[in-house]
Amino acid sequence: MDPIKKQAQQTFSKNKEAYVTSETHRNKNDLQAITDWLNPQASWTVLDIATGGGHVAKQLSPDVKAVIAADLTKDMLSHTAKYLQRLSNVYYVIADAEQLPFIEESFDAVTCRIAPHHFPNPDRFIQEVHRVLKPGGSFIMVDNIAPEDDVLDKFYNTFEKMRDFSHHRALKVSEWKDFMQDSRLSVKQEIVRKKTLPFKDWAERTLPHNEVKHVKNFFLNASPKVKSYFQINEDSGRILDFSIDEWMVHCTK
Repeated sequence: MDPIKKQAQQTFSKNKEAYVTSETHRNKNDLQAITDWLNPQASWTVLDIATGGGHVAKQLSPDVKAVIAADLTKDMLSHTAKYLQRLSNVYYVIADAEQLPFIEESFDAVTCRIAPHHFPNPDRFIQEVHRVLKPGGSFIMVDNIAPEDDVLDKFYNTFEKMRDFSHHRALKVSEWKDFMQDSRLSVKQEIVRKKTLPFKDWAERTLPHNEVKHVKNFFLNASPKVKSYFQINEDSGRILDFSIDEWMVHCTK
């Protein structure tokens, strides 16, 4: 197995409860936007790739026939299955986002939220999304993105890797759009928004307390340009919160 994927399995197995309870991952406004953009139908079968804590699967389950909640990490998936055990139309499959175990044109819609920055081969992921989608089907992706500016891109991906070794790379929107165009997915609607993260919750989700200080110091020593862009909020040597860019995009096949 790819070492990045193995690291992701270890990270999510160890922190499975934190991803279920995370305020960032449970954000109702974000989840409701997915429903609004998809306009799901009662006859649909939906695939949620890298389901993590199952928040998207839970959101969509009342409105569709079935949701396949797929994840690379068995421990994470088992934990999520217990969390969502009352939902009878959610089914769980261990699956690699870059090599999905489904036949062509299986799904009316595919979703993937706050996960693709872990994927070592995002171009293959997009190819797989296209393959398993029915003609006319919808794909919604939500993920952290890197700024188009190379200096800001490097700062962002550096601190994400410091905080989570399973982080591969957050791509720029321009890079994602190249992959989508190559795979014949058409962008229907999109939005880039700032997402404010409470530093303590964000850092301690994956790091032991004694390692959080290294990330904190990286923030404190950043240039004024970087601090301004990421809206790093300091107080007496502490980092209270900061903001990153998130892209939500709706594509059709």
